[in-house]
Amino acid sequence: MWRIEGFLDSPKRRCYSAWSAIEGDRMTKAELIESVASKVDLPRAIAERAVNTMFEDIVEALKQGDKVNVSGFGTFSVSTRKARIGRNPKTGESIEISASRAAKFKAGKTLKDCLK
Repeated sequence: MWRIEGFLDSPKRRCYSAWSAIEGDRMTKAELIESVASKVDLPRAIAERAVNTMFEDIVEALKQGDKVNVSGFGTFSVSTRKARIGRNPKTGESIEISASRAAKFKAGKTLKDCLK
């Protein structure tokens, strides 16, 4: 299991908000990069490399079947789904659905508390 310390940890366990300058109901990757660049006083290109590297490392760990635990934020893991028989809703015909793997995320306590 991979572990990344300190994202939402602080002496008072404050919740950090990246939504202050964002319009709408979702944050895009570009807005995340811009937020990181402005909060850490980095050039945008370096912030983009840092964000991309973080995502690449998470994906690589998940490909290997590892869990990634970001302390206070949550845990990324891989869920394995068995092969099964399904039904085509249009025709009613039985079809075989192959086994697959999917990414899963479980929010940590600090993140859950911030969302209350």
